[in-house]
Formats: sequence, C-alpha cells, structure tokens
Amino acid sequence: MKYFSSAIVLMLLLNACSSSSSYDPNEKPEDNRFTEVELARGLDEPMEMTFLPNNKILIVERKGGLKLVNEDTKETASAGWVEVNTKYTNKEGHVREAEEGLMGVVVDPNFKDNNWIYMYYADPETPKHVLARWEFKDDYLVDESKKVILEVPTQREECCHTGGGMTWDAAGNLFLTVGNNTVNPRSGASNLNEAPGHENEDDQRAPGNSNDLRGKILRIHPETDGSYTIPEGNLFPEGMEKTRPEIYTMGHRNPWRPTLDSKTGYLYWGEVGPDASKDSIWGPMGYDEFNQAKKSGYFGWPYLIGNNRPYNRYNSEDGTYGEPFDPNNLVNESVNNTGIKELPEAVPAFLYYPYGPSPEFPLMGTAGRSATGGPVFRQADFTNAPRPWPAYYEGKWLITEFMRGWIIAVTMDENGDYVSMEKVLPEKNFSGAMDMDFGPNGDLYVLEYGTAWFKGNDNSRLVKLEYNAGNRKPVVAASSDVNSGKIPLTVNFSAEGTTDYDGDKLSYDWKISKNGTEEAKVSGETASYTFEESGNYDVELTVTDSEKASNSTSFSITAGNEAPEIKLSLEKENKTFFFGEKELPFEVEVTDAEDGSTLNGISSDEVAVTFDYVPAGYDPIEMAANHATADAMASFAVGKNLIEGSDCISCHQFDAKSIGPSYKAVGERYPNNKKNRELLVDKVINGGSGVWGEHGMSAHPDLSKADASRMVDFILSMSSTGGTPSLGLSGVVKPMKPDYEFEEGSFVLRAAYKDKGGNGVKPLLTEKVMVLRSPDMQPHTADFLKSVDILTASWNAFFTVGDKSHIGYKNIDLSGIGNITVYIQNSERSGTLGGTVELHLDSPDGPVISTSDKIPTNSPSGPRRPPAGVSMKDWRRQNSSQAILKVPADAAGFHDVYLVFRNANASSTEYLMKLDEVSFSNK
Repeated sequence: MKYFSSAIVLMLLLNACSSSSSYDPNEKPEDNRFTEVELARGLDEPMEMTFLPNNKILIVERKGGLKLVNEDTKETASAGWVEVNTKYTNKEGHVREAEEGLMGVVVDPNFKDNNWIYMYYADPETPKHVLARWEFKDDYLVDESKKVILEVPTQREECCHTGGGMTWDAAGNLFLTVGNNTVNPRSGASNLNEAPGHENEDDQRAPGNSNDLRGKILRIHPETDGSYTIPEGNLFPEGMEKTRPEIYTMGHRNPWRPTLDSKTGYLYWGEVGPDASKDSIWGPMGYDEFNQAKKSGYFGWPYLIGNNRPYNRYNSEDGTYGEPFDPNNLVNESVNNTGIKELPEAVPAFLYYPYGPSPEFPLMGTAGRSATGGPVFRQADFTNAPRPWPAYYEGKWLITEFMRGWIIAVTMDENGDYVSMEKVLPEKNFSGAMDMDFGPNGDLYVLEYGTAWFKGNDNSRLVKLEYNAGNRKPVVAASSDVNSGKIPLTVNFSAEGTTDYDGDKLSYDWKISKNGTEEAKVSGETASYTFEESGNYDVELTVTDSEKASNSTSFSITAGNEAPEIKLSLEKENKTFFFGEKELPFEVEVTDAEDGSTLNGISSDEVAVTFDYVPAGYDPIEMAANHATADAMASFAVGKNLIEGSDCISCHQFDAKSIGPSYKAVGERYPNNKKNRELLVDKVINGGSGVWGEHGMSAHPDLSKADASRMVDFILSMSSTGGTPSLGLSGVVKPMKPDYEFEEGSFVLRAAYKDKGGNGVKPLLTEKVMVLRSPDMQPHTADFLKSVDILTASWNAFFTVGDKSHIGYKNIDLSGIGNITVYIQNSERSGTLGGTVELHLDSPDGPVISTSDKIPTNSPSGPRRPPAGVSMKDWRRQNSSQAILKVPADAAGFHDVYLVFRNANASSTEYLMKLDEVSFSNK
C-alpha cells in the first residue's frame, strides 16, 4: 500500500451500498454492498498515485504534472511540475511520442515528519531515468528540495517499457520496477538480435544482464542524506563481480505496479508481455503475467515466458532460428552482455495468459492485454479504518488489467500458492486501470488512464470502491409523464422503481431548478408541479431512508417548447416481420407546434430519414437511436459500438492520432472496396505491424469475422465527407443484407427531426423507428421468461422447466401470420419429458388461442454435422420436432405473444422441452 496514515473519508455515494455489519467471512458479500465514487476526472495521462494525510491523494501525470485530489473538498488542484522527456528521436532524426515521462510516485513512510515524496522520471536532457526525492509541503512540490537517489542509463531512440512503480516494505526498503527499454520486435516474440548497430533490439543486454538495472525490480534503503544502502537478501551481494546489488528480481520485460503482502512479505506485480498471438518459429505466443516473488530471483525473460516456456535461439548473422533454450540451464552469451553468463534458476510465472482463451486461467478472458497489478488485502492493515473491505477478501490478491478492465480476486493457500480466482464486481469495467491500491480508509482506489494513448482523456478518472457493512443508501429511480410542452406545463413526477435494500421507510423530496437556482420544492413518492415560465429545468429527486442515508438522481424538463411529432408509415401488411419483400414504399410526416409541419414550414432537408440493416444480436432501436442526423447509419453504429466496447479504442481514436492511426486516417488510406475490407478484417483478427510505425497491432483471435467486418465497415465509412443522404419524406426502400451477415437481423426505417427551440429553451429531438425483424426468432431473445434454464456451457441450450413454463414476445403484429412453429430438440439424454405448446395472447393466463400436437421425448436425429449443400439452420430444423400453432385471422394486430409449455405430470424442476427456434409464417 502506498499511503501514510488512516483517515475518515466522507463522499457522496453514486449508487447503492450495503447492510449488516456481522456476516460469515467465508460468504462472498453482495455486490450492492460496494459503491463506486468518482473523485477526479479529466486527468492528463495519470500514471501512479500515493496517499497523503488528511484525505488527499497525489497523482503524477506522464507529461510532468502533479495533481492533488482533496476528498473532503472534492477538488483537484495542480501541485507542481517536473521537467521530463516525453519523446523518442531515432537515428534518422524522426521524433515521436515516448512511453516515458513522469512515471511513478510514492510517499515516504515517515511523511508526517519529513514531508518527503519520491518520483521516477525520464531526465529532460540526458537519456536516463531518475529516482529522486522532494519535499512536498502545503500541498505543493518544493522544487529546490530535490535530491537524486538513483539513475538508470537508457536509450531513447526506440520504444519501449519503463516500469516506474514503487512500494515499501515494513523495514523501509523501497522497491522500484524498471522496464527493459528495448525495441518491440515485429515478431511479437523475444528480442535477441546481437547484430552490430542493433543493440537496442537485444534484451540480453538488459533484463538478462546482471550488470544492468533495466528489466529489473530494484530494492534499496533510502537514507536521510539522499544516498541509499543495500538491504540483505537481494539477488546479488555487494561486491560481486559483474552484478548490481540493487537488483531484487531480474528477467523482466515490463514490470508494472508492485505491491507487498504485509503479512508474508511476498512481492507481487503485473508484467506486460510481448505481442505474438500464436506459437511460431520464434517460440511461444505472447503472455502477460501476474507474478509473485517469495524471495529474490530471476524470472526468465528474454529466454522464457509464462510457465517457463522457452524461446528459440536466434542467429543474428543469418536470421535463422535454432533449438529452444534450456529452462534449467540458461546462459547469457550475448555480445551485449556485461554481466555474469550463468543465470540463476528461472522462476515460472504465477499467473499467465495470452490474447486468446487461457486453458489454465480462463477467467482472464480474451483480446488485448496489459497486466497492471494490485494490492493484497489484509484486515490488520486497517484496524482503525472507518470502512475496511470484508474479511472474505483476507489474504487475496486483487489484480486489475489495463486493457480488459476487470478486477479479479486471487485466492492463495497458507504457502502463498495459487488456489483459485473470481471476478470482483463483474458488472464493472475500468478504462485503462493504471494503478490500484487500498487507501488508509479501507476503500479500494482505481486510477484510470482513459481510452486514448498520449493524451488527456475525458474519461480518465480516480475512483474508489467503498464497502458498506451497515445501512445501505436507497437506489433512486425518477420519471415524469411528460418532459416538454407549452406553458403552463403541468408535470407529474413518480419515484416508481426506487428501492431500499434494507427495507427502510423512505421520504421523497423533489427540487426544481433553473440555471442552477432553486425554483421550487415538492415532496412525496408521486408529486406534481406546474411550470409557468419558459426555460430548461432540472428536477432532482432526493430519497432519504430512516437512517438518514440519502441518494439522488435528476432529469430535465423543457417548458415552452413542445417536442415534434412524427408519423412514419410503411406500405406493408405486417409491421413486425420482414418476409423477403424486394421493395417497401414509405412516407414520413412531421408536425411541430412552433415550427409548422412538412406541409408548411419544415423542409424535407431538415428531416433525417434512413433505412438500414442491423445484425442479429443487436437492439435495432438502440442502434438507430445512437444518431441524431442522417449522416450515420444504424449498421455503422453497430461497428462503432463494437470498437468502443473493445480494447481497440486504447490504441486508436476516431479522428485523432493515438499510439496508432485514427480510424478516419485508416478510412482515408484504404478505399472502400472488397479487397481492402478483407485486408483490414484480417488485420483486426490476426494483428499486424509495420504499416503505421513500430507498434504492432494486437490480434483479436476471439473476434468473429462478422464483427470484425462490422467494425471495418464503420472505419471505411469515416472517409466519406458527405455522410449518408436522407431518403426524403416518401419513396421506396430496397432491403439488402450485407454479404458477410449469415444470421437474420433486422431492417430499420428511422425518421428524426430536431426543432428550432426558441424563447430561451433548447431544441428538442423526436425520432420514430419502425423495425422489421426476422420472423425466425431465438428463444433467448424473448421479452418474457418464466421457469427456463439456459446452459451456457452447453452451447446456450434453452430448456423449459415444469408445467406452465413460458416465453413471450412483446408487441408482435400478427396481421397476415398463418402459424407459429416452435422447433424443439428433445432427447432422453437431456431428460426432456415432452408435452404440448399453447398460444396465448397478451397474458400467459389468457384464453388458449391454439394448441400443438404432443411433442415426444425424443426429436428426430441425424448426423452431427449438416451434409454438403444443407445450411446449419435447415439441418437443425430437419432434426427437430415441430410444435405448430395456428393463428386465426381475427388475431390480426399487435399483441404480446406467449408460448406456454404444458405437461401436467412434470415436477417443477423437470425439463419439458429444449427450444431451438420460434418461427412466424405468413403462409
């Protein structure tokens, strides 16, 4: 932990927290007992944090800035500046952004008496990294107090890896992680190039070199005069030839954030590995690691990775590869080695994982990777803390990942050996977790870098996760019957959906404000207020429980401007499903109380009308609603959402260069044609390098070709300057599915209009969407489910359980529908009993509209794979029982459609049927 002393922190909670101070320490606490609290936002490349007295957190930023976050005042202030280098200049004189600058900070254990902090930075003039000590007084850095403690000579011609993480042990020894400072090879493997002039491409000169401080974790004891001494137990004793006594562990590529277990003294850290996505002639695929050192040691790089998987020997003269290195007898014979040749016994990685799925640690996930680290929780560290985490996490190592955004708790036995792991708050995801540690108050703090490299991000944040063992704050929901209209405007408020996990009595207070000034207050679970004057208003609901704990939420009301109305019509009998029509006539009409209508006052150019395809698995209404103009299609929204939800956004921005080119630049470089689309899809899935610079592009082996195609289609669309033209107020649309889409998706007709506002009120946007979905639907997508079981480990097998189990689809147009067919794959092996299927409309308890024939226990069975010329969909149907439900003509119109599964002899836990598909037919 990197803090000085304990202190009480009182912060506004953003969502619900917890209840009951006594509980079984072996029982995992409920997720709703934890609350995320944002402390700072919009930092400029935050790198590391340390805790000061009086509820203050000091953060260093890569470009040289210091920021002080005051939890009591909720303010973030500048706290100083350190001149640093932030650029690489290669032999040809090309200058580019560097992965160095102000890289780390830690407060002295005796800060209360000496006011000392330590920072690790790239010297602005000389190629070296420097550990120095400063005084930090009156919330600001004292520049003239600087004392240089230690220097690490480096090269700054080529990228990368700096380390810079620091922590203390109980004896006052300082640990410092130092990166390898070596070129990333395009192979994504180990770098072993000994050729003259390529010294920066040889990791044997640094991580594998006992006489070099790079690629190491150092342990020193800083003295009051600015010098340091060497503690007992480091890897090499003082005075040993060709070694550095500061080295505690060696054989690292990029060790990141370290922590000490206060009980065992074991050292833990995250280790960022190389980029190879598969095994090759160079050796094994790349792995990131989370490591543990029970004592000083050698951790294998550059000869080994993961659980001591060896790389192959490299001949620098002819570029060929030979036999793998012997993990039990590692000898550094490089011409660039200035240290000992016979290396210590290699320690295998504690945890390790590639880009793809990890057989050993599947919970780690897939895709981009960058191991950060995190603290080991010990309750004894927080004896006076107001809000320590629960005993359930005692002795567990909490780790986080920069790219994947999770927190995982790692359980170890009494010897510190791995036992198991589990997600912590699995619904949360962090944007580039740079540092994570417990503060003196017992809260877990996460420092988020944000999405884009080498820039200040709006979503860079400092957050903390509070644990509440007592009364939980209410979870607040608020709504209104209207949110805009002419004045006087009467609005009814409702707190429906508000909950309190402890069942406390609640009070409700509504505050109406305009331009930050309170206008009125009303109270009650439901309330009403009449707005007499035009304007943009904020309505805040505060809910307080009987223990005086409160929480709030708010929404906006626009008085004096009525939202536009849109009529959208499609010349088609059935308004829910697409049955292969080649052309569909449409018409749009807009009316607005202030602006007029499309017949008088509103031109067709002001109305955005699009028709587009949204693939299966995506909410077509949500995709269409992501855009307020006609300049972007809903299908492009799918690609954009996939990018934003992946690790790609960490290296690429939409219209600005980051560590990689902007998506707009990619779109401009590659004309939108089939050849370029296939090229880029391959790069997204398999990775690549050498096109835009020295940084390799991460592989995404688990990304489907369809999803990669959707992402690429969005990227290529960014080269268009004219956008997607509106279809006008009437015409004919022609449904066409992209050639890479195999499953049936939806077609979306959307019309949107933003009015002109006025009278001091903002413009209002209204949109109308019509979705034509595939008539062949998956049971998993049903809107209503009762007594079903989905077995995710068995290809998401969907079972109905017990008599009167049901599924239902909301607001389905049955006009022109002749029957509904349920495809069922029962088998004795799965224990299905069979039965009948009933069709009900608008309620599962309503009248029976139709009943199927009895479905047997065993459905037809055929070969495991479809024969040549037969699609998977048709093959599944051929190997299914069919429950056919007739739909009478008088059922035309929109209904909630329920399928109820019956077998009066079944118990409440027995499977009736395994559902595969529900198909609506117009024949």
